[in-house]
Amino acid sequence: MAKGFDPEKDKVLKQWRSEETGLIVSINQYDGGEAKLQIGPRILLKKDGTDRAPIRAGRLSIEDVMWLYDIIDEVRDELSEVVGPE
Repeated sequence: MAKGFDPEKDKVLKQWRSEETGLIVSINQYDGGEAKLQIGPRILLKKDGTDRAPIRAGRLSIEDVMWLYDIIDEVRDELSEVVGPE
C-alpha cells in the first residue's frame, strides 16, 4: 500500500525569495531522492511587514521572470552541486 507525502522527509536545501514579488524558488529533496527545483509558493507581506500565508505562485510576471533571470546561474550551480554529474 502506497503511503502519502510525509513532510518530515521533505528537505529544503537552498531557497531564494524575491523581495519585490514574494516568489520563492527552492531546491528540495524528498526522502533522499534526486534534488529538484521548485518554483513557488509566493509569500506576500502584510502592511505591518510580516509574512502572509503562502499562496500558489501562479503565473509569473515580468518582474518574476527578470528576478529569476538574475539568479538563474546561482540556482543552476547550487542544483548541480547537489545533483552531481549526469
